[in-house]
Amino acid sequence: MEIGISTFVETTPDVKTGKVISHAQRIREVVEEIVLADQVGLDVFGVGEHHREDYAASAPAVILAAAASQTNQIRLTSAVTVLSSADPVRVFQDFSTLDAISNGRAEIMAGRGSFIESFPLFGYDLNDYDELFDEKLELLLKITASEKVTWSGNHRPPIQNLGVYPRPVQHPLPVWIGSGGNSQSVVRAGLLGLPLVLAIIGGRPIQFEPLVRLYKRAAAKAGHDVSKLTVASHSHGFVADTNEDAADKFFPSTQQAMNKLGRERGWGPYDRSSFDFARSFEGALYVGDPKTVADKIIYLRKNVGITRFMLHVPVGTMPHDEVLRAIELLGKEVAPIVREEIAKWEVNGEEKV
Repeated sequence: MEIGISTFVETTPDVKTGKVISHAQRIREVVEEIVLADQVGLDVFGVGEHHREDYAASAPAVILAAAASQTNQIRLTSAVTVLSSADPVRVFQDFSTLDAISNGRAEIMAGRGSFIESFPLFGYDLNDYDELFDEKLELLLKITASEKVTWSGNHRPPIQNLGVYPRPVQHPLPVWIGSGGNSQSVVRAGLLGLPLVLAIIGGRPIQFEPLVRLYKRAAAKAGHDVSKLTVASHSHGFVADTNEDAADKFFPSTQQAMNKLGRERGWGPYDRSSFDFARSFEGALYVGDPKTVADKIIYLRKNVGITRFMLHVPVGTMPHDEVLRAIELLGKEVAPIVREEIAKWEVNGEEKV
């Protein structure tokens, strides 16, 4: 069971002061967060790509590379790379370079993107949303599989037996498929035999179990070894010394961020009752003391089949020292509880998934 962190490197106004830190400061803070995550024994750190004022990470590979030379064990991934509006050749080159700097710890999490600002920025038509992803994923996988590539499609000039360099330390360079719970994307990942990341940020996480089964059925139908498939969860949360402290610290920035996004997407208001329901045992927020968060992760593993858990923190803008403390608690207290419990299952043959 792998446990880690993901972030979108947000630069929203501070809830208390209204001040907005610079993109540069927030990027430097994230590098510090990655270094701490490595020091406390977490397995993976993901940085999400966005191209708007309130998110500072338009180039996740660069941020991850800044941390790569200061870390030793932690795996470094995008969360996600918006592949539909990117050039797969350049994506591969960026992450292959990261793989070299980190000595084999780079990963790509490819997604279509729930934010669409990158499409007009890079000159793509949203009417081609699905076709762009399918075509570019095909090219990316060809590049990861072979040094020389021959390929043609509708949205990029063809490549005729050309090499793509540098080649990564890992072969092939890991590519995960990110999904918000769309059955089509889950089936796509299964048919390709690629690891799957589910954004479980609302409702009841156990409702994602049928999607995991669908993913595995698709993989088995395509002839892949289902026992080797890995499934990750990307879930909002925060860890503090007590449940009350965690909730009180995490709610204000979460409410602000969710209501801002809600206004853009036509959602209803996000209030404390919505928040408290989501942090209940069967809800999608992993907010609480180490034991509470660990128990929810264990439940997710046993009932949904998640093999990697990524805590997305912060949501909105929070004090940097509070984020660092949450990362420390996740690595030093939450992760050992989860790993010890799962080790018992393996010894006793009790695990259901």
